[in-house]
Amino acid sequence: MSERNAATNRRARHDYDLLDSWEAGLVLRGSEVKSIRQANVQISEAFGREQDGELWLIGMHVPPYAMSGSEATGHEPDRPRKLLLHRREIRQITNRMSLEGLTLVPLRLYFKAGNVKVEIALARGRKLHDRRQALARKEADREAERAMEANRRR
Repeated sequence: MSERNAATNRRARHDYDLLDSWEAGLVLRGSEVKSIRQANVQISEAFGREQDGELWLIGMHVPPYAMSGSEATGHEPDRPRKLLLHRREIRQITNRMSLEGLTLVPLRLYFKAGNVKVEIALARGRKLHDRRQALARKEADREAERAMEANRRR
């Protein structure tokens, strides 16, 4: 089965320390799927929230499908969308969110066997100095890798 990315949240890896991730389905309307198929979707501002024992993805922007004839058959671009997970996973995620003060962020939106899936992760927000340290650590690792590669070539 091949997976085709529709959207990625590149800011998430910069702004958060990612702890655990899951694959979840989404409850969507037909026009939303068509719009996502055209890669017309933004997930950078989206986050997950628990409500009545269910998880919802808030802030995902899916613009109306361009080829639809009328607005009556379309959809609301910023409506909350229900995440499809097992009860056990929902309980585990919501417990950790409430006890540890974590955030649920989407990492990427993709098609798998014709279905739209979203990779979500529990994350802890980084402060500005943490982001700078992470960037410096990443640059140091890159520099060390270059030095080791240059040493191997000799």
